[in-house]
Amino acid sequence: MRPFFYLLTLIRFFSIMKKGGKSEVFVHQLQQLFENNLRWAQRIKQNDPEFFSRLSRQQNPEYLWIGCSDSRVPSTQIVDLLPGEIFVHRNIANVVVHTDLNCLSVIQYAVERLKVKHIIICGHYGCGGIRAALENRSHGLIDNWLRHIKDIYRCHQDKIDALPDETARQNLLCELNVIEQVANVCHTTIVQNAWNAGMDLTVHGWIYSIDDGILKDLKVAVRQLDDISVTHRLK
Repeated sequence: MRPFFYLLTLIRFFSIMKKGGKSEVFVHQLQQLFENNLRWAQRIKQNDPEFFSRLSRQQNPEYLWIGCSDSRVPSTQIVDLLPGEIFVHRNIANVVVHTDLNCLSVIQYAVERLKVKHIIICGHYGCGGIRAALENRSHGLIDNWLRHIKDIYRCHQDKIDALPDETARQNLLCELNVIEQVANVCHTTIVQNAWNAGMDLTVHGWIYSIDDGILKDLKVAVRQLDDISVTHRLK
């Protein structure tokens, strides 16, 4: 009953605080999400009455998905899987930074506790973070995050700048960013320890096209310690 009680409290609060009808509209918009949720849950239960019961008892995904926060790239939907089948971490431009304890904690939990077999780094064409990283103007706090992508651009600048148009340059950097993040995942002590322990774990690099909804495998899968550079290899 707690969620329902909380919803009623929220509605009453905004009803009291409403000014010029704006709060009432806001509450109505939120209420629509709850109604959508009810229809979704009912549809799932009609197809599989025991679905939520099974889901509540365990979490056993085979995949960790590290993707972009972009609302147009929903991880579960684009691979047509159900809740509970993918463990997900998302941030701006699907970046894996060695000092990001949030991302590293997700990777550790996925690998050591959930025993996932695949880590998928999935970028997408038309990424706003990639586009911003190619610009020479300030975007605020996010510029600190985009520095990681600018470093990739710096390493491949001649190749990227040689392309004929801005879209082609952005698309190439989207792909190069995914490839770099695959390497970053493989360089973590978490993944290397898993390989040293004999775990069956593969790191993949994919990219998604918002224009047609199709995924592309960048063919950079890494399956074992010997596949990464000696510089970053730990034994």
